[in-house]
Formats: sequence, structure tokens, C-alpha cells
Amino acid sequence: MYKIKLLISLLISLVLLSCTNINAPKNNAKFYLGYIGGEFDALLLYNFMDAHLRSFNMLDINSKFEIRSSIEHSTGVYVTNIDNTSDRESITSELVLKIYDKKLNCTVYEYNNKINQFYIYASGEKFISNTTALNKIKSENTEELVKSFINTLIYENIECVAKKK
Repeated sequence: MYKIKLLISLLISLVLLSCTNINAPKNNAKFYLGYIGGEFDALLLYNFMDAHLRSFNMLDINSKFEIRSSIEHSTGVYVTNIDNTSDRESITSELVLKIYDKKLNCTVYEYNNKINQFYIYASGEKFISNTTALNKIKSENTEELVKSFINTLIYENIECVAKKK
């Protein structure tokens, strides 16, 4: 008897949940990914942006909205204790994006975000693990910044910055 009551309550809750519809307003705009200046970091940014925009069906070569972006990675060394036994290198990645409306000649959206990571590095120039860790962290930071941008862009209202004020 207890199992039957439990199954009936489960069935009722599933019916009620299936009737609900939660739709957050989504941005249906398509974007063109402009040129990103730089070396390998810019190529990583372009590839991540391209992949994520395609996965959300937000990429269109003929779009009036152009994404202009740049990424910068800065490093800094700091010592965590008095004995100088564990030196760490901090990598700060900053993503700056502007979405430009080519028809109205105005900026419609601006995005700026930073992310930090660090690793414990081995002293000496012959260790390849330092450069491998640095490249991996730069790649991870770039991907996380792109994911964050896409997740905020989906729900943004796209209009000229001058009109918003």
C-alpha cells in the first residue's frame, strides 16, 4: 500500500513538473567573429570563440554584429613562505570584448573579465614542466573566459551603448 501511494505521488509530481515551462529570455542574435590580433594566444581565443558560438548557433558570417576581442596574459612570481621553499607563478588572463554594430556604427555590448591561476614552478631553466604548465593554464583560462562571455551574452539585450544611457 505504501509503495502505491509513493508511486501515485511521484506520478502527480511528474505531471505537475511537465506542465511548467520556464523560459528565460534568450538573445537570438547572430555574430561575426572579427580578426583577433596576437600570436598563439589569439589563435586559441579565436578557436574557442568559434567553437562556442557555433555550438549555440550564434555564428553568422553575414551578421551585422562583429565581435572584436583581445586577450592578455600576465605573469608574476611570488613567494608563499619565509623559507623560500615553494615559489609560485601566477598567471592573470584578461579578456576584453566589444560587439560592434556595423550598420549603426556603434558599440552594442562591452565585456571585460579577468581570471587568475597559479602553479608551483621548478627552479632552473631546463625544466620543461614550467612552460608546459604555463601554456596549459593560458589555454584553460582562455576557455573559461570564453565560456563566461557566451553564458552572459545569451541573455543580454543587444542595443547601442549610447541608447542604454
